[in-house]
Amino acid sequence: QVQLVESGGGLVQAGGSLRLSCVASRSIFRFNGMGWYRQAPGKQRELVATISSGGSTNYADSVKGRFTISRDNAKNTVFLQMNSLNAEDTGVYYCNADDYNTYHVPRNYWGQGTQVTVSS
Repeated sequence: QVQLVESGGGLVQAGGSLRLSCVASRSIFRFNGMGWYRQAPGKQRELVATISSGGSTNYADSVKGRFTISRDNAKNTVFLQMNSLNAEDTGVYYCNADDYNTYHVPRNYWGQGTQVTVSS
């Protein structure tokens, strides 16, 4: 069973920065892609950023220019560097990964989430 463990969340003032980490229990080379999602209170979970196995990245419009997703294959870790944080960035941030099983059925994995709170 694949496990994804997030860390790095916390309380930060508006304008500050945080760096989230997501460590996978196996080589991240085997995932099609990985990403970060977030869920604010009373709202649906939304995509923040993704990175493919080839290194291509994609960002939500609301975080472009402020957040950067990256990966360290040797450490089986994906990062999310978050700068210029504002109150709208508050929420639980979840790490996600996807792959296919031997029958080419897609599989999705989620971490337990890490809380990010931005005070204005």
